[in-house]
This record gives sequence, C-alpha cells and structure tokens, in this order.
Amino acid sequence: MVVLAMSDFIWCHGTECHKSRTQDRIRGSKGSKVLRTRKIKQHTNREWYHPDQAYNYFCSQGCLMDFIRTHIQRIVAIDPRPEPLETPINDPERSDTYYNGLKITEREVDTNTE
Repeated sequence: MVVLAMSDFIWCHGTECHKSRTQDRIRGSKGSKVLRTRKIKQHTNREWYHPDQAYNYFCSQGCLMDFIRTHIQRIVAIDPRPEPLETPINDPERSDTYYNGLKITEREVDTNTE
C-alpha cells in the first residue's frame, strides 16, 4: 500500500462539485452527513504529468464546464483576442480525374510553409 502525503491531492475546483449526490462525496456520521468536494491526485513524480492539464484541477468534465460557465468572462479577460489568428499555407493543388464519366476533383492542402 502506498501512503500519499496530503500535498499529493488537491480539491476539485468545480463550482458545483460539492452538490453532486454520489456515494464517494457523502461524508459524516448518521444525522450529520454532508456532500464534500472530491480530491484529485496529483502525479508530480511521473514523466507524463503535465500541470497544465485541466483534469489535474477538476474531477470530471461536468465540474470543468461548471467552472467555465461561472467564470468565462474572467477567463477570457486573461488573454483577450482582438484579432483573428492565421496560419500561412501554400495554395492547394488541384487535379481533375474522371471515373465512369464523373469528374472527380481532388485538392490537397500543403501545410508546409518552408
């Protein structure tokens, strides 16, 4: 059995996580039960752990979406987008072929910008 320090876990940041009625959230003794926010294990010693992944902070996609719906204006204010992003590409090459009298046009987009 592996013993984990408390710092290996964080609480889910979902705004409604503590209101979801699931068995793993029920805590307390008879007569004084509560629904508690889930803990999320932090895999800090693993090569595949990336701290920027959303599921290191949210226990489910539902909790992530609740957080986004609640805080969307502040999230967008962190890095507003005043103009569109663009990626340069080479013009697509067009080739026409015929199959049983039908014209088939194929276009390939070359994303190499070298």
